[in-house]
Amino acid sequence: MRVMVMVKATSESEAGKMPSTELLTAMGNFNEELVKAGVMLAGEGLHPSARGKRVRFSGSQRTVIDGPFAETKELVAGFWLWEVKSMEEAVEWVRRCPNPMEGESEIEIRRVYEAADFGAEFTPELQAQEERLRAEAEGKLNKPC
Repeated sequence: MRVMVMVKATSESEAGKMPSTELLTAMGNFNEELVKAGVMLAGEGLHPSARGKRVRFSGSQRTVIDGPFAETKELVAGFWLWEVKSMEEAVEWVRRCPNPMEGESEIEIRRVYEAADFGAEFTPELQAQEERLRAEAEGKLNKPC
């Protein structure tokens, strides 16, 4: 099963405070463990929400909202995409993670939907389209920039 592991933002990460060399080293070592174990599929840090945008949908209307966004505790500062056997395995990996922030921090783990989760509404044609698009996207990710 795939899970999205989200590092929640803090006031420091939202202020653009960069991690120390020690923290970057610890996280690099942790990421190396994840890769060697075949768990990590992707992972990135995110710029503060002040550099972000939101698009609000209301019927056919679209409204663009500039950051920063008020509720820091609801924002994501970084993420991983992992392939694990169970939610329990994901929790065990997070328990081993260095604290991603200097003070208190929180990491949220959410399961990624798989094709079987959608039931009959996800027709064979839609599944084929999804597989084709996923293959195209993976090919783009693996090309040098």
